[in-house]
Amino acid sequence: MKLWGGRFQKDTDRRVEDFHSSIHFDQRLYRYDIQGSIAHARMLAEQGIIGKTEAQQIIAGLQSILEDIETGKIEFSQDAEDIHMNIETLLTSRIGSAGKKLHTGRSRNDQVALDTRLFLKAEITKIRQLLLALLEVLVNKAAEHTGTIMPGYTHLQIAQPVTLGHHLLAYFEMFKRDLERLGNCYDRTDVMPLGAGALAGTTFPLDREMVARELGFAHVTENSLDSVSDRDYQIEFLSAASLLMMHLSRFCEEIILWSSQEFAFVELDDAYSTGSSIMPQKKNPDVAELIRGKTGRVYGDLFSLLTVMKGLPLAYNKDMQEDKEALFDGVDTVAKCLLTFTPMLSTMTFKKERLVQAAAQGYSNATDLADYLVIKGLGFRDAHHVAGHLVNYCLRCGKPLEDLSLEEMRQGCLVLGEQGQKWQEAIAEDVYETLKLETIVGRRQTYGGTAPYQVAKAVERARQYIKESGRFAQP
Repeated sequence: MKLWGGRFQKDTDRRVEDFHSSIHFDQRLYRYDIQGSIAHARMLAEQGIIGKTEAQQIIAGLQSILEDIETGKIEFSQDAEDIHMNIETLLTSRIGSAGKKLHTGRSRNDQVALDTRLFLKAEITKIRQLLLALLEVLVNKAAEHTGTIMPGYTHLQIAQPVTLGHHLLAYFEMFKRDLERLGNCYDRTDVMPLGAGALAGTTFPLDREMVARELGFAHVTENSLDSVSDRDYQIEFLSAASLLMMHLSRFCEEIILWSSQEFAFVELDDAYSTGSSIMPQKKNPDVAELIRGKTGRVYGDLFSLLTVMKGLPLAYNKDMQEDKEALFDGVDTVAKCLLTFTPMLSTMTFKKERLVQAAAQGYSNATDLADYLVIKGLGFRDAHHVAGHLVNYCLRCGKPLEDLSLEEMRQGCLVLGEQGQKWQEAIAEDVYETLKLETIVGRRQTYGGTAPYQVAKAVERARQYIKESGRFAQP
């Protein structure tokens, strides 16, 4: 008999049973459901709503069910619909009538809200720990390459030389924001909804603050209607997860490009690469490609839940059962991607000589030639015009800027007409030092810039951030 079957005169159609049941996916909430039920039973006894002996029976029964679930002795029933009713049915079968008192003062509506909040708090904590591990790898790699020169790109065209450490720390900043977003999401998940009942609260004198303390929540919810109809915390998590996956995907796209023969900037470890079933020479960046692909999956989880919630009136609606599969998938996908990406990055080898060689291509020192002329007194637009003219000349001649003779460089000023003649002598032998890649990156000393000294200082700040963040990543 259904626990809610008193109102009904007919059995549920078997097709509806299968359609309606959520036990095949919400069973993973069993630990949180039991944890919440134990806290609820203790509070009921403390408030005199049930007897202390009954509470002890309930708690012992729940603990035995937990042990049996974790040792594989329990097979959940589809007839009991969901994890909440499965556990209550098992409890009553074990301890008798005392088990029927557990649900006093609560509904499955506030129960499932409690379970998913407990679940998400635990998962956010795990994911933040995984992010801290990734940040650690990024900092260590950046520290190894504070002075390694590589090409910086805009529009995927070589733009200006930068240091590899600086490039890696750009991703540090992205993942740092992800860590902080998840921390903020945790704070809004850390609110205890039990006691809201189905939607209107309850007539029983519940001590909600006691339950919150028992379960480690910072706050209790303020409105019973909102308590059971709110899924913002899940949507917020999936939103933060989508941003995190987007950052992983961007990094993976670069790794995929860098590991190609055309770029040849990195060598992936064999343990994080795969081969071809037909082409024996292939070494494919499949891990990075899969993470890039799974990003769309997490986006889908977010949009699935947003779509489920967009037209729901207050309070609870059965549509909301659709929240869990999206939430579970988002949590699992992000965690698996981080668990795989971090060691892939850690074992990746950067090819320094090739990076420097690539940075020397594409006239990446043209901006510094323009800046040199500005320092000599030209207006920037005129200096830009002269540098661009010299690049065009080099393209026709097939040589880099630094191989031009002093006379050839001075001739470039004539593009400005008569005005340019007086600037020819401004270009002196010191221009060649200006055009060196080491000089170019070394002069970018602004805070947050690519100069090795600034990168080293950024590494220090990043390590301090990780040290401080590690203290609050485990709430």
